Amino acid sequence: MASVIGYLELELHIPHSHSLKEKRSVVKKVLERLKGKFNVSVSEVGSQDSWQSSVIGVVTVGTSKQVVDATLEKVVSFVEELSPGLIVGYRKEIF
Repeated sequence: MASVIGYLELELHIPHSHSLKEKRSVVKKVLERLKGKFNVSVSEVGSQDSWQSSVIGVVTVGTSKQVVDATLEKVVSFVEELSPGLIVGYRKEIF
């Protein structure tokens, strides 16, 4: 049986952040919640030196494209519910 890998890249805007410390606090909270709720691998993969923006990479593995795609869509919805307006854009790739 072949595995399917899904990658999601979330572009975030954190308007209330005025320092890297504040931004990292928000990003860390998002990463921890995603790991705990969806059992996915997550990491900040871009904009590490920017105070108000971040790029988070999310990876999941499943047995079908539908399962992987559904998980990634749930991640997007969860982050949007967590903090409305946080997501500026996202892109998905499924292999």
